[in-house]
Amino acid sequence: MIRESSAVAARQNLGDLLNQVQYRNDSVLITKDGKPVAAIVDVALFERIRRLRDEFLRLTDSLGKAYDGVDPAAAQREIDEAVGAARKARVKRAQASRKVKKP
Repeated sequence: MIRESSAVAARQNLGDLLNQVQYRNDSVLITKDGKPVAAIVDVALFERIRRLRDEFLRLTDSLGKAYDGVDPAAAQREIDEAVGAARKARVKRAQASRKVKKP
């Protein structure tokens, strides 16, 4: 469950919020002036987010190096085609999965 707390309330109830995160597997969205500014999540989720971010950065760096010196318009066309193909493949897999599950 995702709970929401103002920064002031979070400061006053930090121990309780930490217990909710640790023992109930809740997450807490901290707001300031009604706007989200931070979150308290359990360590396992935090580590997963860090790994995903690191992998994303590695992949985007690799992609950037692969297109070094290539005309930006040509690179964008190729990327758009690849994204389109991946989306079509995902739709086909989802459709095939639904057919298999039907009795």
